[in-house]
Amino acid sequence: MAKIIDRLLLFVYSLSIGILSVLVILLLSGQVPFTMDYRNEQNVYIIIVIIAVVLFLLSIRFFYVSIRTERGSMHSVHQRTEFGDVQISLDTIENMTLKVAERTKGVRDLKTRVRVVESGLEIVIRAVVDGETPIPGLSESMQKSIHTEVEEITGIPVSSVSVYIANIVHSPAFKSRVQ
Repeated sequence: MAKIIDRLLLFVYSLSIGILSVLVILLLSGQVPFTMDYRNEQNVYIIIVIIAVVLFLLSIRFFYVSIRTERGSMHSVHQRTEFGDVQISLDTIENMTLKVAERTKGVRDLKTRVRVVESGLEIVIRAVVDGETPIPGLSESMQKSIHTEVEEITGIPVSSVSVYIANIVHSPAFKSRVQ
């Protein structure tokens, strides 16, 4: 929630500074008619234009930061132990998940995605199955084994394991040759 508020504040800040910078640039360049007492002083004019341009460039940068999507915002899970900190990368957890899921009979092609939420890890498995093993039993077995082993090995609670069966393996049809 705090990240959303911070991003919203950064968005409003950058938008307002950007508008003010463009307005100051237009006023000082003479594009918008406005009389100023110190306009004749060349040094003050140059300094104000430089400051306005810098603020405008900064506001463009902040605006970009506020609207971009955070892909892979958390690359590891941090745990504190009595001896120090432990960090486990999400790639490690994904590979561990794949290793555990590959042991399930009837599974052919696997892809996984791990997200960190407040209640623990959310694991999503995409699988292609052989079509011979009952899918409800296969997916339940995969969920249980992944949940148990990932929690046991990493010490991080797993909040959910979702299995998405994408397809079944297509076996090539062999035509018998008659001679």
